[in-house]
Amino acid sequence: MANATYDRKEQFQQIQSGLLDSERIIAVYDAVGTGTGFIGLTDRRVIIQDRSFVGKKYAITSIPYSKITSVSVVSNKSWGGSFFSTGAIAIHVGTHTYEVEFRGAEKSHHVHNVILHYIS
Repeated sequence: MANATYDRKEQFQQIQSGLLDSERIIAVYDAVGTGTGFIGLTDRRVIIQDRSFVGKKYAITSIPYSKITSVSVVSNKSWGGSFFSTGAIAIHVGTHTYEVEFRGAEKSHHVHNVILHYIS
């Protein structure tokens, strides 16, 4: 796990504490904005901390790669600029979409590419 990338050690440790046998962490990134606390990527699933529940509750949601139908780069800019000029992605799972915004486009690029690798 020494080669896993992460922003905050406590988030990494939270993901680490819930791993399945032989599951490996790829990255854990802090999210900005309301709703999502962080996103974790393992070699089996995407793990999202959702803070949007009423009453200061939050959930840790595991999404197997096999259930993800697509991943999008989210931007409020025209396509004239860089494809990953934004720091946000959307993960589509059935009729639900999880939007995660990051500090820095390189993190959204990494998350997008890891998810795309496992769903294609």
